[in-house]
Amino acid sequence: MPADEVGDPQSLAIKLWVNDALKQDSNTSRMIFTTAEQIAHLSTRITLYPGDVVLTGTPSGVGAERGEFLKRGDTVKATIEKIGDLITPIV
Repeated sequence: MPADEVGDPQSLAIKLWVNDALKQDSNTSRMIFTTAEQIAHLSTRITLYPGDVVLTGTPSGVGAERGEFLKRGDTVKATIEKIGDLITPIV
């Protein structure tokens, strides 16, 4: 999606499910580093190309803090408002 159709990248709903169970429900406004800051820093290390996916980590209270870990057969679905879904089967 063209950037001008996304609007403010620091004001988008972001959600994550594991096997259809909602695990994260937040907003990019709550990120420690903005999207621009992360891309600028990453760009000092590697060349980014159109279509590259940048993964930024997770908010507190998920995964290890709950004693929950992904396992073979799980499906992870991440959604960012106005951008779309990324569905990843764990094999």
